[in-house]
Amino acid sequence: MTTPEPRQLVVVVTHGIDHELSSVAFTIACGGITAGLRVSVFLTSAGVDLARKRAIDLAHVPPLDPLQRLVRDFVERGGTVWACSPCVKSRGYTPADFIDGVEITGASVLHAQLLQGAATLSF
Repeated sequence: MTTPEPRQLVVVVTHGIDHELSSVAFTIACGGITAGLRVSVFLTSAGVDLARKRAIDLAHVPPLDPLQRLVRDFVERGGTVWACSPCVKSRGYTPADFIDGVEITGASVLHAQLLQGAATLSF
């Protein structure tokens, strides 16, 4: 008997470091991994700042863990972080501006997950 692949969850994040929903999104994404889901986070709009070096160090919404810890835990446990390429470009960022593990890509990766039946949450 084969083991079924884990269900997929894509968390879409539009809020940046100035909003508590950014920490909530990564808390839920980490919880999804704990629950056995294969989880990806798609950062769009102001959300791309969440994975930017130095900016990530500024976000902490007690009682949640600091954003840097949440994102590091998410990536180390196999989570995927995508940053919207048009959003990155419109802000003048380059790949060097982002923490390790972030892939700058278009929405096609998100669409591919949806076509495979991924559930989505948006923050």
